[in-house]
Amino acid sequence: MPYHELAGVLNQLAGTTGLEVNDAANVWAGTTNREYLGALNAKNGTVGLELNDVCNALAGTTGHEAIGALNILAGNTLP
Repeated sequence: MPYHELAGVLNQLAGTTGLEVNDAANVWAGTTNREYLGALNAKNGTVGLELNDVCNALAGTTGHEAIGALNILAGNTLP
């Protein structure tokens, strides 16, 4: 089942539940004290990519909204 909120799919990817978006992104990325966009860029090995771009890069997709790309990466059906 796809998630419709970034925190939900990031928690799934991080193997956690109930964390806020920044915390879930940091757990998944192996970073600390970053805002979610910075954590996602760190996970991807990039700096400064916009949310949709970094999520598509992480998922190996193009043209998706961030939530869709992360749901694909997590093996969920697109929202």
